[in-house]
Amino acid sequence: MSLQRTNKNNKIKIGKPLIVIITGLSGSGKTVALRALEDSGFFCVDNLPITLIDSFLSISVEKRVDNKIGIGIDIREKDFLREIGDVLSNLKKRYRVEILYLEADKDVLIRRFKETRRPHPLGGELEKAIMDEKKALTALKEASDKIIDTSSFTPHQLREYIKIMFGVKTSEKKMTLTLISFGFKYGVPQNVDLLFDARFLPNPNFVPELKELSGVDKSVSDYVFKHRVSNSYVKKIKDLIDFVIPLYIKEGRTYVTIGIGCTGGNHRSPAIVERLNRFLKKYPLEINIVHRDLK
Repeated sequence: MSLQRTNKNNKIKIGKPLIVIITGLSGSGKTVALRALEDSGFFCVDNLPITLIDSFLSISVEKRVDNKIGIGIDIREKDFLREIGDVLSNLKKRYRVEILYLEADKDVLIRRFKETRRPHPLGGELEKAIMDEKKALTALKEASDKIIDTSSFTPHQLREYIKIMFGVKTSEKKMTLTLISFGFKYGVPQNVDLLFDARFLPNPNFVPELKELSGVDKSVSDYVFKHRVSNSYVKKIKDLIDFVIPLYIKEGRTYVTIGIGCTGGNHRSPAIVERLNRFLKKYPLEINIVHRDLK
């Protein structure tokens, strides 16, 4: 299960330029995340030397290049570990700064490097380089505002997740809530705040006329919710949501993810997500629906 948190010591002041720093382990998707920021209207620069970040931001803000800037940094910069602490401390005094730290399981990183046939920035034996980098970046990980485990993400899914987090709002609603349906057989999403298991509910997969349909189809939804246990379960989920959403909003959270899982992610979990989507419209939220494993 991934760690995902907000740094409460980072008090963001409205009106200051927003600086999003993408960092983390090599092979975890930093380039994909930075491109997603660019798609969301950020002015982005990658592999900027640590010692030039402050000057770059001063010029960018003064020239009004953009009020939203994304910066990609990693361990390839020779002064990275020696300079990064002081640089980030100074930036947070002048700007709204959010640090995103991306990571992934060791086996996933090894597979990605082998697929791309690219050497690790630290060189040498791959597994040792991954572990050395992870150890070296421990302090930076602890200083991050959000840690994202990308092990189960495809590049497309990571891009969409970042765009949801930092995309331009279409209204004055302050918090983005993502509802994601998924199949446990394909792995649990790594970045969820609330996770619910629907595998004990009656399964439309065993009904011949429903097997090839999905949870977004009315006939499948009708089947799921004709059973009392399904309605009771969703009612309890709604009660919990009614309790926590106002608290999230009061806390100032900008994004929350709720995951609903069933066996294959094709019937029960999508049906529940669609039902919750209608329920959540009463809140001042930006709602995004992701059916991760829908066929």
